[in-house]
Amino acid sequence: MAVEKQLKIHNKSDKPDNIIIKENDIMEQCQEIEDQLPKFLRGFFVFLKGNVLPMTRLAYLHDIKFFLNYLINESDMTQAKLTKDIKQDEFNHIKAVDINIFIDYCRRYKVETDKNIYIYENNKRSLARKKSSISVLFKYLYRDELIEKNITDGFDPIKVPKAGEKEIKALQDNEVMIMLDAVTTGEFLTDKEKQYWKKTKKRDKAILIIFLTYGLRLSELQQLNISSFNFSRDEFKIYRKRGKESTMPINKSVLKVIQSYIQEERPHDDTIDEFNKDALFLSLQGKRLAERQIRELVKKYTSIGLKTSRSAGYSPHKLRATAATSLIGRGNSIFDVQALLDHEQVTTTQLYAAHKMNVKRDLVKDMEWEIEREKK
Repeated sequence: MAVEKQLKIHNKSDKPDNIIIKENDIMEQCQEIEDQLPKFLRGFFVFLKGNVLPMTRLAYLHDIKFFLNYLINESDMTQAKLTKDIKQDEFNHIKAVDINIFIDYCRRYKVETDKNIYIYENNKRSLARKKSSISVLFKYLYRDELIEKNITDGFDPIKVPKAGEKEIKALQDNEVMIMLDAVTTGEFLTDKEKQYWKKTKKRDKAILIIFLTYGLRLSELQQLNISSFNFSRDEFKIYRKRGKESTMPINKSVLKVIQSYIQEERPHDDTIDEFNKDALFLSLQGKRLAERQIRELVKKYTSIGLKTSRSAGYSPHKLRATAATSLIGRGNSIFDVQALLDHEQVTTTQLYAAHKMNVKRDLVKDMEWEIEREKK
């Protein structure tokens, strides 16, 4: 019986091991998909690896694999039974109209399993991303003379909401306070939720406070370590997208909730395995808290602040929006907020500056037609 090999890290970079492991996991997922795709796309795989971020590369590969499965199962454009067996010459016969039909198929489609029929529906942003993935592929194939024509000019446009057209969803200050009261006292939690809350309330509060203070991305918070924090200098280190490293100052609230969690609730090191010993936020099983688990706890507590159902609670990204709108609403420079949140373009930060939390309420406040009528 073969012995399962253990992953060993020989790390001479400044990055902590968990960041290296996460990056390696993404690369392995990419490799797994590439192994299922035709060999004539190898040059394209190298192109993606050198020109886009790892998560973007993974998303492109997922989209391309989905497209090739569509060719096999929903069209007559290939004789292949497996995605890796699709031939280069068959790509040469694909026309722009075929891609437009594929994108239309992606709007809503069904997937049947032995037990269920799943209906998938994509919004315009999702469709635009799939179109972008296919466009990048066909432009590369044409550039490297693997296909005879550049068909991408014939792809139908997809009109997606412009930046600023979509209403920004963020908690108001009073909703933040209700949420923090709930995680502090257990108020508004169900009896079952309180059983877990008693064991994780300090951890959960620290997570919420960090999201609200710094507007971290989910992955940035999930990868935090004990060693990320230098309490003598009141700062901690995070690893951004594009491999950037950032040092963040610790304010009194963050210091209080982090130290309370570490000292009073987090398991002692001798009960944690070596692989998870440095992870800051742990599950009840002593493992690094997964992104899915963080999403669920954020959704739970934000739903309390919003006074809505658990399913209607907000995602961690909307706590990022809450941090942005709160910082700008307190008069902070838009460029300082851009730097804190790591927005590549200041125009992204400007969306939050233009977003006034109570603007609609203020507009209709003096338009009380029925109330005024009753007064007469």
